[in-house]
Amino acid sequence: MPRLSRLNPVVLLVLVLAGGLPHPAAADRLKDLASLAGVRDNQLVGQGLVVGLDGSGDQTSQAAFTVQSVLNMLGNMGLAVPEGTRLQLRNVAAVIVTANLPPFARPGQAIDVTVSAMGNAKSLRGGTLVMTPLKGADGQVYALAQGNVVVGGVAASAPGQTASQAVNHQAAGRIPAGASVERAVPATLGEGPYVHFELHESDFSTAARVSAAINADTPGVAQALDGRTIQVRAPSDPTARVAFLGRLEDLQVTSAAAPAKIVVNSRTGSVAMNREVRLDEVAIAHGNLSVTVSADVGVSQPAPFSAGQTAVVAQGGQVGISQEGGGLVHLPRGAKLADVVKALNTLRATPMDLISILQAMKASGALRAEIEVL
Repeated sequence: MPRLSRLNPVVLLVLVLAGGLPHPAAADRLKDLASLAGVRDNQLVGQGLVVGLDGSGDQTSQAAFTVQSVLNMLGNMGLAVPEGTRLQLRNVAAVIVTANLPPFARPGQAIDVTVSAMGNAKSLRGGTLVMTPLKGADGQVYALAQGNVVVGGVAASAPGQTASQAVNHQAAGRIPAGASVERAVPATLGEGPYVHFELHESDFSTAARVSAAINADTPGVAQALDGRTIQVRAPSDPTARVAFLGRLEDLQVTSAAAPAKIVVNSRTGSVAMNREVRLDEVAIAHGNLSVTVSADVGVSQPAPFSAGQTAVVAQGGQVGISQEGGGLVHLPRGAKLADVVKALNTLRATPMDLISILQAMKASGALRAEIEVL
């Protein structure tokens, strides 16, 4: 294996993200591989107002819905605004409030909420969210949100806006424990005598191993229905069922090897591959083509006391095309990730070149892996 100090930075990134050399598979807890069917979060959303901003709220002349929301709120409080009044509400911002309702949540439980500006507010720093109902997909209210918005970003500008500096994002923030659950979502631990574990990633080998691990703990209670679902016969008594499921979630299961996969981020040039990637013998020729366009400009100066103006005039340009020679490189067969990294390292390719090379190797059948482009 080559020394790390000599590795191409791109290939070194591949090696680090892939986890280095192949190693024996480690056992995982069942709760890390699968979840119980029907036990899941529920998304909540609501529209509200953040007040108390220091002049960084919505420009109401461009965000009519902010004025409408304020009028509705004042109307609910018994305050009437005269017809024709033009409200200038620079200290108010219309926002969207989102939250995740965890399974088995009960009324009175507090959950975190995220507050995001929906108008042209510059910052939500220092604002307070007014009571906002949060609804589920069925249109029912499941929580009420209210509290001070915590914003991680900050900005400063010089007088006259001649210079400014901003750190992080200011148009969104969070309210820890900012919503109170008002209605519970019905959830049951299975139907009848059975519960079902659902694997996070569908795999027949892992499903069979999970079933075998459960049967080793409690014989004859589990069977794999397909590559994702494992059916388990559980006690009928609720207390005994909870204890039984808690014990199963801590079972150690050795998951099957993941399919060979390479993930490519075409925007950043990042490439990551797992240790199952294999390489057959292949020869590659790759060259870079670059096009350079330059323009020559001059300045046209009018005569003194004339009505003309100084102008920039194009005087021609040059176009150049160059191509770096790409020699034929022979890559030997690699049965280990270290061999694949060593072979790719010999190409001395840029990140974008490496992406093209991997796709060409896949098309030729030399690369035994699935390529996913983000």
